[in-house]
Amino acid sequence: MGNGERYLARVDGRLLRALSHPLRVRILELLREDGPATASGLAKRVGESSGTTSWHLRQLAEYGLVTDDAERGNRRDRWWKAVHEGDQLRAKDFIDDPDLAGPFSVYAHTLIEQRYAAEAQFVAEMRDWADEWMDKVEFHDSPLSLTPDEAAALSEEVLDVISRYRRRAKEGDTQVRVHWAAFPRKSRPETP
Repeated sequence: MGNGERYLARVDGRLLRALSHPLRVRILELLREDGPATASGLAKRVGESSGTTSWHLRQLAEYGLVTDDAERGNRRDRWWKAVHEGDQLRAKDFIDDPDLAGPFSVYAHTLIEQRYAAEAQFVAEMRDWADEWMDKVEFHDSPLSLTPDEAAALSEEVLDVISRYRRRAKEGDTQVRVHWAAFPRKSRPETP
């Protein structure tokens, strides 16, 4: 894993169509974060039937996003694992294409909902975390005045920092979720 080709799936129009279903995005997220699973195990976690999750897993496999976990399972229990650790896409690749603008919107909204759910889950479980984590957790929101080029440079720098910390898990690690977004906002000042 780590840096390089294994880490990111470069999302093109073909992959975007596969990821434009919220349940597929959720299944893929669970496989990426919690490791290999069966269709029935995933079904319990997402509140669907194993037939439904099995069908979506086969769709994800067809697009090269998940594969059989050869180290687990048998003919009766098929285990699946994610092929990549994350996705990389740029809105500009899809937003002007009338056939892809809809799937992009569904995928982007699904990601935002999942980010919110992850942060809300942490806040709900905050008391469960050891004291050693409490002064390390950071929520940050900063409005900045930037040009488009400055915003792109900022994102590049942040992603470089994240890349420096990417490595295989080792004993003593805790999985940490990092969200990054930099986007413009229309100013709506109050008028007299």
